[in-house]
Amino acid sequence: MLELICVGLALTLLVLAADVYCYGRGFILYYGDAEAHLNISRSVIDSRTPGYDQLGSVWLPVLHVLCLPFVGSDVLWSSGLAGTIPVSLCFVIAGLFLYSAGKLTYASSLAATVVLACFALNPNLLYLAAIPMTELVFLAGLALLLYAGITFQRDNGQRAFWFGVFSCWWVSLTRYEGWFLIPFAAAWFGFSARRKRLWTSIAFVSFASLAPIYWLAHNWFITGNPFDFFNGPYSPHAIQGNRNYPGYHDWKTAFAYYTEAAKLCAGPCLLIFGAVGLLLSRFRHTLLAVAFLLLPLLFYVWSIHSSSVPVFVPTLWPNSYYNTRYGIVAVVWAAFACGAIVMAVPARWRRFALVLPVLALSPWLIHPSKDNVICWKESQVNSISRRAWTNSATALVRMEYRSGQGIIASFGDPIGIFCQSKIHLRQVLHVGNGPEWLATTSRPDLVHRELWALAQQGDALSKSLEQRGSPYEIVRSIEVRGAPALLIFKRGHE
Repeated sequence: MLELICVGLALTLLVLAADVYCYGRGFILYYGDAEAHLNISRSVIDSRTPGYDQLGSVWLPVLHVLCLPFVGSDVLWSSGLAGTIPVSLCFVIAGLFLYSAGKLTYASSLAATVVLACFALNPNLLYLAAIPMTELVFLAGLALLLYAGITFQRDNGQRAFWFGVFSCWWVSLTRYEGWFLIPFAAAWFGFSARRKRLWTSIAFVSFASLAPIYWLAHNWFITGNPFDFFNGPYSPHAIQGNRNYPGYHDWKTAFAYYTEAAKLCAGPCLLIFGAVGLLLSRFRHTLLAVAFLLLPLLFYVWSIHSSSVPVFVPTLWPNSYYNTRYGIVAVVWAAFACGAIVMAVPARWRRFALVLPVLALSPWLIHPSKDNVICWKESQVNSISRRAWTNSATALVRMEYRSGQGIIASFGDPIGIFCQSKIHLRQVLHVGNGPEWLATTSRPDLVHRELWALAQQGDALSKSLEQRGSPYEIVRSIEVRGAPALLIFKRGHE
């Protein structure tokens, strides 16, 4: 117990340092998705139509629910700390259970320490641990599932079985790769059972699948389409459209692009250690656990190939940043596989295995710059234009807007203006407000209670407000390089 307390304390201090660093430099809400996650959570309690249906239909709900105890505070909401707190807690949970899984698997505190150090000291992972994104929430659930599987291998206990089911619920309601893991987790638990293997697998997959079934029912309740998350207007298919990208229906290229993203996130040395550890695990009866952690990586390759989910990296054409952070799951797999390397070293030399985390960190030790942290760089590059017009619009809104005047806005990036301005979302009419939104945007010439409106040039809202007969006039156009102009409307004639 004392050992775990020390590990938990070390993880807490480490992530607190990352939080302070990111908060002090304003990095917490660089990702547009981070701000969107925070605002979805806020809209559950602060909206024209607050409540359950504000959770939406595409993004899974665990992160949004975790933020609820904190997002009601205007200070925590506008700063992003309402998302930092629960995500940082997930980092600590992930580290504790990864350490515990490593110690169970390798029967060595030294091996578990190497596993933990390779995981927790990764700069990309520390950045994602400080911001409201789903990656660390998923990794916490993955570490729980890993620990449950290893424990069930040992004792076949009901507690481990139900812990595994709970872990599947956690990952399946955090990211869609969790759905992919369910049949493999069921096979792992069934294979590990000492009797009734088939029934164990069937029971596990039946209970674990309740989470995806719930989300299908949720989508049906919210939109009338149980697959709205997959083929609805805000799904990856709709966003990507018919545009081609490297790796689409090309397995070799999909593998190459994801491998490059994994290398940039984990570092080349750690990936090599992961491959070596995977080979060595064959001889230490740890193959099931190490191979299981490879599954999320395979899911991403499949997604690039078949699911309209591109991954762009700066080192390959078109030399840009998009979903590069998906490579972060490779850190968990490779870090855990390092334990097999430690145990393969003769006992008298084993303490020198502590050099493995140092070598894993070598890309950032040799070039200690935040520009070398690919997840931060992705968020910084892709947010330049959004941050520019958000700051300009925030200054104008603070000066001109008066409480109660009402604002119509697209729920995407423009909502960040209200977050930064601390304007409550109950004063904003957006797509999550159902009939009132539909009435106002369909016939702004007839229904126009809001005095102000914010839209991005070319989106559905801007087209609606610019149609003939609309009482809204453009009073300001904020143009920044590389992004559609932000249009600020004011109701003029009646």
